Amino acid sequence: MSDRDPFAEIERALDTFGEQFGVDLDSVPTDIVDAGDAYVVRADLPGFDSEDLDVQLADERELTISATHSESAQSSDGRYVQRERRRQSVSRTVRLPAAVDEEETSASYDDGVLTVRLPKVSADGDEDGTDIPVN
Repeated sequence: MSDRDPFAEIERALDTFGEQFGVDLDSVPTDIVDAGDAYVVRADLPGFDSEDLDVQLADERELTISATHSESAQSSDGRYVQRERRRQSVSRTVRLPAAVDEEETSASYDDGVLTVRLPKVSADGDEDGTDIPVN
């Protein structure tokens, strides 16, 4: 029999896979949609509660989504022979293509999907640009 930990072997294999193929397995999968007047960011965060989530916007363009969840197996009778605890923490920062209005942002969390709506900053009516006459 081998004294090797099969779970440690699996963890090493996943780390190697991530390094070779540029896949961050601890990252939060996100979609960024340009909805015309706003950017909509959807992030998959299954297994978290809304209280576990932290969403922050910096410099009108950098959205950071973090989630941390802790749980423990509880036993009320006898002494612990084994006690397992799980802590999961993920984070993702995305840079938006243009500045957004920090005051008008909103977020909702439903069935493991975080949706953040970030209205674009208007250019005070100059959305089509400025005409430059050619002589």
